[in-house]
Amino acid sequence: LFATLLVWPALAAQSSPPATAAPMTIQQAIDRALTGNPSLQAAREHLSAVRATGLTARARQNPTLTLLGQGVTLPEVNNSGGNPFYYSANVSRLFERGNKRGLRIEAANAGTQVSERQLQDQERQLTLSVRTAFTNMLAAKAALAIAEENLADYRKTVDLSKARLDAGDITRTDYERIDLQLAQFEADDDQARLNLQQSSAQLQQLFGVDHPTPTLDITGTLDPPTLNLTMADAETRAIAARPDYKAAEQSLLLSQANARYAVAGGTTDPTVASEYERSGADNTFGVSVSIPLRIFDRNQGEKERTRFEVNSSRFAVTAARNQVISDVDQAWLALDTAQHQAIRYNTHYLAEAGRVRDNLQFSYRNGNSTLLDYLDALRDYRSIHLSSLNANVQVWLAIHQLSYATATDIIP
Repeated sequence: LFATLLVWPALAAQSSPPATAAPMTIQQAIDRALTGNPSLQAAREHLSAVRATGLTARARQNPTLTLLGQGVTLPEVNNSGGNPFYYSANVSRLFERGNKRGLRIEAANAGTQVSERQLQDQERQLTLSVRTAFTNMLAAKAALAIAEENLADYRKTVDLSKARLDAGDITRTDYERIDLQLAQFEADDDQARLNLQQSSAQLQQLFGVDHPTPTLDITGTLDPPTLNLTMADAETRAIAARPDYKAAEQSLLLSQANARYAVAGGTTDPTVASEYERSGADNTFGVSVSIPLRIFDRNQGEKERTRFEVNSSRFAVTAARNQVISDVDQAWLALDTAQHQAIRYNTHYLAEAGRVRDNLQFSYRNGNSTLLDYLDALRDYRSIHLSSLNANVQVWLAIHQLSYATATDIIP
């Protein structure tokens, strides 16, 4: 008995079903993609490499040490009898003028900030991709539920028609026409299941998963939300938050820093050197200053090039701002159109199609409607139901696009 009591908990633990993971929310999906997406990880490593260039910019000029030793053993020449050995040590260093080092640091910092904004923009693009894939998977789940509901309901009609055929109420031709329609419902169910599997694989690819799991489940709603936002508010948000626009502004600062560095490059950098010499019994020490004469090359080419780069960057900032406004306006118009379509389907057509289907289904099952009328009602309901679902999906996709255009969360 004691052995049985010991074995029983182990058997109970083995027979218990494994715990299933809770369905994933859209925010959890975004967080997982931002953590595990390999393309984003590569961009973060690139940013670290760009930051490392600041170390090079902060470095000062190294001094140069030159050692020289000579020994002359030519007695027929060295008739003086002195020591023929000669030694020298020279230390020199270039001294930069025009605040070149400070300007290099400024340019390196500006370049790092540009890369940071570009990384933020890549995160924004990945977030849009995840939201779109997540919504498509939610739509695929809903479409599968619709297909399964339609299939189960129509199978009841087939079973009822078989009973009526056996009772002699309908002809075999009418029954077979009803049974043939079952193939379409079964095909819809198969296609909806395939769409769900494919949308799940697309979402998991954004997570960085090489072999998608078929057990991934998500949760969310496709009911269109109410937005308390105007187009002007969306444009203001976008101007304040868009990382690509901020990157264009930082690129202008980088161009201006490079232009100032080009001007500083036209200044003369002297080289100061000190030298100790020992020749025989004589010791000497000297100091020298070397100053390049900037007569021909005064860095004119770089000055002119960077001046045009600054002008180019200014136009790029204007173009980026115009693009931001255009993206917001287009996303807003798409959202407004999608909302109107969703309202029409959800408040009118879907309920009407459902009533027509139910009425004709009841009427046909009681022998008061024709087969063609009933099949037409079924097709209309299936089409309107899927169109209503697609209208809701388009609203959410438009919301995600507006969030992408403004670089903010329109729906928290």
